Amino acid sequence: MAETLFWTPLLVVLLAGLGDTEAQQTTLHPLVGRVFVHTLDHETFLSLPEHVAVPPAVRITYQAHLQGHPDLPRWLRYTQRSPHHPGFLYGSATPEDRGRQVIEVTAYNRDSFDTTPQRLVLEIGDPEGPLLPYQAEFLVRSHDVEEVLPSTPASRFLSALGGLWEPGELQLLNITSALDRGGRVPLPIEGRKEGVYIKVGSASPFSTCLKMVASPDSHARCAQGQPPLLSCYDTLAPHFRVDWCNVTLPATSCVSPELSVQVDKSVPEPADEVPTQGDGILEHDPFFCPPTEAPDRDFLVDALVTLLVPLLVALLLTLLLAYVMCCRREGRLKRDLATSE
Repeated sequence: MAETLFWTPLLVVLLAGLGDTEAQQTTLHPLVGRVFVHTLDHETFLSLPEHVAVPPAVRITYQAHLQGHPDLPRWLRYTQRSPHHPGFLYGSATPEDRGRQVIEVTAYNRDSFDTTPQRLVLEIGDPEGPLLPYQAEFLVRSHDVEEVLPSTPASRFLSALGGLWEPGELQLLNITSALDRGGRVPLPIEGRKEGVYIKVGSASPFSTCLKMVASPDSHARCAQGQPPLLSCYDTLAPHFRVDWCNVTLPATSCVSPELSVQVDKSVPEPADEVPTQGDGILEHDPFFCPPTEAPDRDFLVDALVTLLVPLLVALLLTLLLAYVMCCRREGRLKRDLATSE
């Protein structure tokens, strides 16, 4: 009876602890080709009472991975500036990622060593509305990726960018840190930022101002260390410092990964042509010069020389070794005579 009274409260405490550590589940709906940002707030994992702010000294870090895998899916990234700041899961899903993905997140309290799990169910679907054939990517050197991921700075960037586009709705397609594109970590000097790539798409065509920035004349000026041609007012300044050099339109040249501003599609791409099946016989090509025909040749002599010469050499070495070992031996009698008894 005493043992029962001892174990019953202990089991109750263990079951209560298991109930507290049950993972919270949240369902989200990312869209293919659109930026997805989810904020990992400290308030969500601390379970504080209402109207109670998070203490500024609390340090929480996060670890996220795809269910059944050790890391996140290829299209999703995680970043956190410090344990005092919130974490972010962000990225742009591809058509291959369409479907259901489960992300498991674990929060670690660095002060009390408590852990809190959370499960994010991502239902990735196709976006609604018109296609966005006009896409441009800007390198913003005045911000880090954590400063652009919240909705307020992103909306401010789209509003400021509206002056460089024809009237129409702009949508964020992707946000990438410059460090993920091969950028260098800035020096620890005040005002230095890592930089962030912001990709924007729209159904409206580019303005004349943006086309002029991507013109060959602007490229020539940038190569000489001069600012590019900008016929309109820079509506992004002073809040966003964009590097306007090295603009490339795919209609004129290939897009390079080192570009600061990359315009992916200036015009809609034509549909792929269906190949026609031929009869399998190549047509006469005046530029094709087949090699001249080689005359017939008998390789019997070469084969005999290749095989017999090594065999003869081996036979001679064998005979020489046999003569030395068998015919040049002095024998036991001579050895006994040379040995004093």
